[in-house]
Amino acid sequence: MQTALKVAMTALLVVAITEAAKRSSLFGALVASLPVTSVLAIIWLWHDTRDSERIASLSQGIFWLVLASLVFFVALPALLRSGWGFWTALTAASGLTAAAYFAMVRILARFDIVI
Repeated sequence: MQTALKVAMTALLVVAITEAAKRSSLFGALVASLPVTSVLAIIWLWHDTRDSERIASLSQGIFWLVLASLVFFVALPALLRSGWGFWTALTAASGLTAAAYFAMVRILARFDIVI
């Protein structure tokens, strides 16, 4: 039951962002850029574990990986505006983002930052 509630609340969030973006790209982007998903994950983790160190680690990991995820938001519009089809651009941007995640994890490991 608790898992179903988590899934339902998270799904409602995604639907709300999609509906907001239909009305206004700016408002949709604003809502989507808020760390709502991260905050929900942190709340669920706290509820399930009450482990402050685990939450601190999750929060720090999110910070570092958000930097890598920015590749997606630079690549996708650039590819679309260059005439790429939606699905091709989405796939390419996702691949570039996966590569950025991989690179970020390797870079962090070189500096002994564990996420």
